[in-house]
Amino acid sequence: MAQFELTMPKMGESVAEATIIKWTKNEGDSIKIDETVLEIATDKVDSEIPSPFEGKLIKKLFNENDVVQVGAVIAIISSDATASVAETPKTVAPAQTNKPATDTPIAAKTENVDFSGSDKFYSPLVKSIAKEEGISLAELDGIKGTGQEGRVTKADILAYLPNRNKQAATTTTATPAAQKTEVKSGGSMGVPDNTVLVQRPAVSVGGGDEIIEMDRMRKIIADNMVMSKHVSPHVTSFVEADVTNLVQWRDKIKKDFEKREGEKITFTPLFIECVAKAIKDFPMINVSVDQTGTKIIKRKNINVGMAAALPTGNLIVPVIKNADQKNLVGITKDVNDLATRARANKLAPDEIQGGTFTLTNVGGFGNVMGTPIILQPQVAILAVGTIKKKPAVIETPQGDVIAIRHFMFLSLSYDHRVVDGSLGGSFLRKVADYMENWDITRTS
Repeated sequence: MAQFELTMPKMGESVAEATIIKWTKNEGDSIKIDETVLEIATDKVDSEIPSPFEGKLIKKLFNENDVVQVGAVIAIISSDATASVAETPKTVAPAQTNKPATDTPIAAKTENVDFSGSDKFYSPLVKSIAKEEGISLAELDGIKGTGQEGRVTKADILAYLPNRNKQAATTTTATPAAQKTEVKSGGSMGVPDNTVLVQRPAVSVGGGDEIIEMDRMRKIIADNMVMSKHVSPHVTSFVEADVTNLVQWRDKIKKDFEKREGEKITFTPLFIECVAKAIKDFPMINVSVDQTGTKIIKRKNINVGMAAALPTGNLIVPVIKNADQKNLVGITKDVNDLATRARANKLAPDEIQGGTFTLTNVGGFGNVMGTPIILQPQVAILAVGTIKKKPAVIETPQGDVIAIRHFMFLSLSYDHRVVDGSLGGSFLRKVADYMENWDITRTS
């Protein structure tokens, strides 16, 4: 009976690792072809890994909550059958596994480190290494990071390990980190480092209060939002747009569009088309700031993310790649497909990666405007409010008249390190102009 390696599959160009969230098979269990062996997560997307052959699970090489690199061996399966997928399984070398050692005494003491006690942002990979090496939260908070805004990277924690004993002693005596966290600001663009102690307020719990543990996705969202506010100084600008032409055009063509294309057309594709056009006019909105905080990365592609609400109440942001190169039909098909699969938890990991600008529709919840938080490493996010009818003064050759028009608020939050009021305001006004001047005579 041959033994084969089950590896972490490739899930997209920009996805390098995944977290094991659940093993659906235990060692000794029989497995059928294409039967799910485990469930994994990359950022906010959960996926299932099926077996490419029939056999028996002999060995799990990783545990639940471990972070695994793409291509790493995650399990050993015995089988008499030949693999039925394009990826050829490899015979297992008896003495080799890719599982990091976890049986050191210090690791056993800290395997349940509670990272919620820190206001710092740590990637899943850094957390995994800290757990495996038995690094406490106080010790981890004391490591000097070279990443963006002083973030600890994989290289930082690996460089720290050889001299760990001496550094850990200093850190432990200097930092009561379960309650206080160092947040560094400055350090780039010639500004000296400033260290601020941030202490979370004490929270009392009453007799009738309910304590609810955050799910995995909510924890990721919370970490990302706190990190974004630490990284980017947020500024928000607002405009009110008369979108009467856009509303009337959609009302006129939506039945024929659905009959011809087999797709319902919402306002979202129309908004995305206007955003993509405005980005081409103002390409410095389509940028990122590198980890040093001193270089601007100007993006070639215009990839517009659209925030989608999930049944759980969480949000996910699938991305319309190369939105400026697609016509309205193509954008509509992408929007409907991604939104449907997002609600069904069927998105591929790569479909929420690579965004360069984000659109969120707060109007879907009846809100007139919002002040959204930037999705890093982007530098701007646009919120569109609900569309409402209002009386307005209209200039005509015969004089001013009062008419009922459709209005909506647009709000743009942007990173004031690289987007000043002139650029942010001009870009926002351009988006509104494209909406207001929508061609009522166009066919699609």
